[in-house]
Amino acid sequence: MNNSHKVGQYYKLPLNKIFKRYSEGGLRLKKKYNNSKQPLITIITVTKNSERFLETTIKSVINQTNKNFEYILIDGGSTDSTLNIIKKYQNRINYWVSEDDKGIYSAFNKGLSLAQGEYIGFVNSDDKLKKKALSILGKYIKQYPDLDFFFGTVKKHWGVLHGYKPWKIFYSWGFYTSHSTGFYIKKKSAKKIGYYNLKYKYSSDFDYLYRMIVKFKMKGMAVKKNELFGIFRRGGFSSKVRFIDHVKEDYKIRSNNGQNIILILLIFFYKIIKNIKKII
Repeated sequence: MNNSHKVGQYYKLPLNKIFKRYSEGGLRLKKKYNNSKQPLITIITVTKNSERFLETTIKSVINQTNKNFEYILIDGGSTDSTLNIIKKYQNRINYWVSEDDKGIYSAFNKGLSLAQGEYIGFVNSDDKLKKKALSILGKYIKQYPDLDFFFGTVKKHWGVLHGYKPWKIFYSWGFYTSHSTGFYIKKKSAKKIGYYNLKYKYSSDFDYLYRMIVKFKMKGMAVKKNELFGIFRRGGFSSKVRFIDHVKEDYKIRSNNGQNIILILLIFFYKIIKNIKKII
């Protein structure tokens, strides 16, 4: 069995059979689990050579006011001090592993396969979760138990991202707040969607959300604007991708998901013309 994407199929990846493992640890290996009857949230952080900001990220997760969560870290075989930082906090981490992978979305899939929570969210290794984020999320989970997902308000370097406008997904990425720190999905719903598609190198998270909203017609909502979930730090994975590569993959994702080809071409040429300076 491999870890290629299969829509609607959600299976546990045989991690130790596919990738070279360097080390692992955490409370789960000590047979310690969260036994709370409240909805358990899984927070996943993927990392590789993230020594600069990782400790801030870890602290922002383990110091949540809502303690009913598990924390999983997936490391891609770091060669800097990342593992020393993880080991420093491993008594507050449910499970961590350091092993080779096929990139950030491969690491996301590992995290999904290991998640035991009723809801799952991601916090990238250079981002920060606000202290009351999971408490706010817990309030919405209790109030809207039938919803599939929630989007929390997220602060970026240029402003605050708030709201959820699903109709925008057909022509823009600005239909939601942020994947890191801002996106939380019910595990039962995630099982229906499947894994992040590894044939997309730069925007598999957009493909995931597209399938979630358009193909599976799942329902979600955004929290209030003043309910800040996290801070998205500038300079992460997405910022290192060339604009033209983003646009090309956006075209492929929309086309492969059956979106109207004429609309896709209009979006494609509009983005090229509007951002011509980024290309030449």
